[in-house]
Amino acid sequence: MTTVIHSVRLIDDGAVTPDAWIAFADGLVQATGTGGAWRELPAADVIDGHGAHLAPGFVDIHGHGGAGASFDDGVEAIRTARAMHLAHGTTRAVVSLVTASIDDLARRVAVVADLVERDATILGSHLEGPFLDVAHKGAHTESLLRPADAASVARLVDAGRGTVRQVTLAPELPGGLDATAQFVAAGVAVAVGHTSATEEQTRAAFDAGATILTHAFNGMPGIHHRAPGPVVAAMRDDRVTLEIIADGTHVHPDVIALAFAGAPGRIALITDAMAAAGASDGHYELGGLAVTVTDGTARLDSNGSIAGSTLTQDAALRLVVRGGLALPTAVAALTSVPARAIGVAGRYGSLRPGASADAVVLDDDLRVRQVWVNGAAIALGAGAGQ
Repeated sequence: MTTVIHSVRLIDDGAVTPDAWIAFADGLVQATGTGGAWRELPAADVIDGHGAHLAPGFVDIHGHGGAGASFDDGVEAIRTARAMHLAHGTTRAVVSLVTASIDDLARRVAVVADLVERDATILGSHLEGPFLDVAHKGAHTESLLRPADAASVARLVDAGRGTVRQVTLAPELPGGLDATAQFVAAGVAVAVGHTSATEEQTRAAFDAGATILTHAFNGMPGIHHRAPGPVVAAMRDDRVTLEIIADGTHVHPDVIALAFAGAPGRIALITDAMAAAGASDGHYELGGLAVTVTDGTARLDSNGSIAGSTLTQDAALRLVVRGGLALPTAVAALTSVPARAIGVAGRYGSLRPGASADAVVLDDDLRVRQVWVNGAAIALGAGAGQ
C-alpha cells in the first residue's frame, strides 16, 4: 500500500520545503515532491498534513532508558523505554549500557543482539564503559572501571554478534589506543569520553580510529586557553561527531551554540536519558547507583553529580531552536548526523527516496503529532508531544 502525506513543510537535506509531499511504499520512501503531483500516484492512503512540519525520524545514539525503565534491566525494560521515546519522535535508537562487569555486559549485549532481530527500531548497543577514567566517572561504579584489554574487547564484540554499534572509552588509559583500533576493526564506532585526555591524547585516539566525542563538555576536561582538551580536538577534526545533551542543564545554551558554530554539520543531539525520562521526579537507580530526580534533573545521591538526563529528542529540538539555531540544522543534528556517526546514513535519518519510511510530524511549536516507522503510523501514548 502506498501512503501519501501532502501539504507539509518538509525538513530534510538542510532545507525546509513548503507545500511538499512524500510517498511511502513497502516500508521505504518512494518519492517526494511539491505541489499537486502526488495526485498522479496510485495511493491507497492520502493524508493532508495541513501545513505541519515533516522531518525524518529522530535517531538517538546515546540513551539509557525512560518511562521508569532502564535499558540495563532486560527485554521488557528496553521495550517500555523505547515506546516512550518513540512517541517523542525517536524512531531508531542505540541501547546504551552503563558500566558493569565484563560478564554482565556480555550478557546484556547478547540480549540487545536478540532484540535487534525482532525490533527494527533498535540499532544495536552502546557500551558506555567499563574502560573509563575514574576521575571523570560520572554515574559509573568506580570499582568496575578498568583499562581495556584485547580479550575483554573481543568477548564483548563477539557477544554482540555484529550489533555493538558504539563504545565509549578513555584513550589515555593503558591499552586505550590498541582497544580503539581493535573495536574499529570490528566495525564499532569508538567514542572518546569519561576521560582525562589532553588535546594531544585525544588527537591520537582520533588518528587510531575514534570518530565520536561522548556528550561533549561532560565527563572530560573543559576548554582552557592553555589546555584546549578533548572538545577543541574534536571541533578541529572533521572526522569527528560531537554528542551534545541539549537539556539546558548539561550544557548551557550559549555553549551549545558555540559547539554548532565550531563543528558545523558534526553535532549529534543525544538524550543520555535515564529511567526518569518521561516519568516523574523521585528516586531511581542507574548502574547500581542511587539517583534522585528533582525538577527533571537527575543527580547521584552520593555526590550530587549529574546522572544522565530526563530528556527526549523533541525537547532537545525545541531548546536549540529557541536558542536561535536554524530548524534544518537542528533537525539534521537529530537525524542525518547521528545516523552517519554510527554508519547507517542514507538508510535512516533521511527522507530521500530509498530511505526507511521513518517520519515525524511536528506542529508550529515543534511538538510531535504523528510518527511513522517503516511507513506504518505509530499509536502515540499519553505524554507524547508534551
